[in-house]
Amino acid sequence: MSHDQNLPDIHHIQALIPHRYPFLLVDKVVSLDFENRRIVAHKNVSINEPFFQGHFPSQPIMPGVLIIEALAQAGGVLTQLTLGRDAQSKLFYMVKVENARFSKQVVPGDVLELHVEIKRVIRNMAVYYGQAKVDGKVVACAEVLCAGTRE
Repeated sequence: MSHDQNLPDIHHIQALIPHRYPFLLVDKVVSLDFENRRIVAHKNVSINEPFFQGHFPSQPIMPGVLIIEALAQAGGVLTQLTLGRDAQSKLFYMVKVENARFSKQVVPGDVLELHVEIKRVIRNMAVYYGQAKVDGKVVACAEVLCAGTRE
């Protein structure tokens, strides 16, 4: 795995995927494994996240669907870096989620570790397996199918 300073910073991440605040859920790439098509990225979960205003005001918990979205975004970064997709000419949409499991709540102050690997590529589609972890413990996992399309 790569752990050097050539890892994408937030500006490079924004060049690779179209998401922006408040919906950009990948803050940092911490490792890349091009050979095995794997990435580890971080999402710093802050009390300032807009979704905490309503989910839930007295006990803020990151919505599970956003954890899955964060895994998919990390997968998008991985796809762009490993398969050479042009972020300006192709968008990837999540079309299917399977076997999603949630085992622990994610709360403000957590660093969400996004471990994603590309399992299969079929024409304009990619299947990812992702695990979200906090402090090294799995909090969620899912298999995600994304399809690419021209803008």
